[in-house]
Amino acid sequence: MQGQQREITLRFLAEPMDVNFGGKVHGGTVMKWIDQAGYTCAVGWSGRYCVTVYVGGIRFYQPVLIGNLVEVRARVIYTGTTSMHIAVDVSAGDPKEGLYRKTTHCIIIFVAVDDQGTPTPVPHWEPLTDEDQALQAYAVKLMELRRGIEEEMGPYTTA
Repeated sequence: MQGQQREITLRFLAEPMDVNFGGKVHGGTVMKWIDQAGYTCAVGWSGRYCVTVYVGGIRFYQPVLIGNLVEVRARVIYTGTTSMHIAVDVSAGDPKEGLYRKTTHCIIIFVAVDDQGTPTPVPHWEPLTDEDQALQAYAVKLMELRRGIEEEMGPYTTA
């Protein structure tokens, strides 16, 4: 089955139970929302169960405030044979005003798996617009950077 839904936006209301010690929404809560949106996007594109294999470059620009409406936009920006690179952007704002500001950005890589947990092919995504081409180039550049980081970290990590 191929859903081939490239993009999804999930919305959450930042509640008092999401607060951290500084009175803002906890970064872990935002990361959970990011993973949920990324997963939904990956499954929508591949039509398969997907597992998170990498989360990188997460950048918190501004805090999310209690009472904000939070929009988490996830979209496919690159596909490999079994993997999908998903760009996730988080915006938040007062729902009374309707003005949203970008609060967080990251890239998540998911791999589609079959019922036995074996990686399985995903539909190829082809960029059509200039923005899509720029996003794909961004994903490729990040892959190159990750290879360098993994080489540097190699002696200090075990898998």
